[in-house]
Amino acid sequence: MHTSFIEISESAIENNIKFIKKIIGEDVTFSSVVKGNAYGHGIKVYCPIAYKYGTKHFSVANASEALEVLDVFKSLGAKDITIMIMGMIDNQQIEWAIENNIEFFVFETDRLKAAEQAARRIGKAAKVHLEVETGMNRTGFEVKEFRSVLKFLVSNSEFIEVKGLCTHLAGAESIANFKRISNQQKKFKRILNYLDKNDWEIPQRHMASSAATIRYPKTRYDLVRVGILQYGFFPTEEILVHYLEKIKITENPLKRIVSWKSRVMDVKTVKTGEFIGYGTSYFTNKTTIIAIIPVGYSSGYNRSLSNKGKVLINGKRLDVIGTVNMNMMAVDITFAGEINKGDEVVLIGNQEDQEIAVSSFGDFSQVINYELLTRLPQDIPRITIP
Repeated sequence: MHTSFIEISESAIENNIKFIKKIIGEDVTFSSVVKGNAYGHGIKVYCPIAYKYGTKHFSVANASEALEVLDVFKSLGAKDITIMIMGMIDNQQIEWAIENNIEFFVFETDRLKAAEQAARRIGKAAKVHLEVETGMNRTGFEVKEFRSVLKFLVSNSEFIEVKGLCTHLAGAESIANFKRISNQQKKFKRILNYLDKNDWEIPQRHMASSAATIRYPKTRYDLVRVGILQYGFFPTEEILVHYLEKIKITENPLKRIVSWKSRVMDVKTVKTGEFIGYGTSYFTNKTTIIAIIPVGYSSGYNRSLSNKGKVLINGKRLDVIGTVNMNMMAVDITFAGEINKGDEVVLIGNQEDQEIAVSSFGDFSQVINYELLTRLPQDIPRITIP
């Protein structure tokens, strides 16, 4: 028996995918970024639903995630999908990637040469995306390396198939990075012009993240790598406000697809003048009734939410009191009416007319949406709801 479970809303996924596709138009490919176990939502649960609503391109962070996505679609018998590794793949894994038609970023010469050698061994071309460094200063070929890279590609065109040219934007979610993003756009454009002059045709040019897809339309090119938007969240409040003002609407068009729930494990009364839980962080100045919830920081509920977090029980917003433990926490239900063992507890989601939003966790801690979601343990059951 698990102490909590996660609900994934199919209708919300459909809504969000429609929203993304409406923005980018028919000529731009939507690549669903499912790294970090689909941002904590569960690759095995999320990918089939996304596919059902027309998503056929999936981006992952490493070869392990690529294998998980591949296994999902093999089990479904789906052969019309593309999997793209944006980050880590060992040289020893490249042959496997080529055999399974998995595309991957190449951003340094060692991987480029390893791809050529692996492709030569098995007699099948590697499908690569050339990542260029435009200002993120993380991964990517420097512009000065491009002449030798292109020379190598020409010499080994039988074994290296260039599927795309890409870069990664350094903070498109904040206007504070506007100058930096603008410089990246200019640099990427210069590289594209250089390739055009040398008669290089690039099937897919891509640089847009969720934030850039909204704020910088010119970065969409042929493909967008969208993560957080598809799960029902704008990257930041700033991007949401930007979109609402641009479209002249007031209601968030996205729908949160995740709900996180548990049940009351125990109810007890603590007399005045006692400490609750470990240490001395909460002292009762009155007779206090508490509900014990079997969720703690090992379950993904951050310890920094001690004496700050909120949950919903019986439609009432209630305080987490005392220190969040590894496997449980206490909630003050003194004035919440009758609450019993087994009653539903909402950690994220709706109950009656109340809601605990993912963003609310950031109000009480330094945890952002991305971090909270991806920290949700993979062994928490994910259940699909309509």
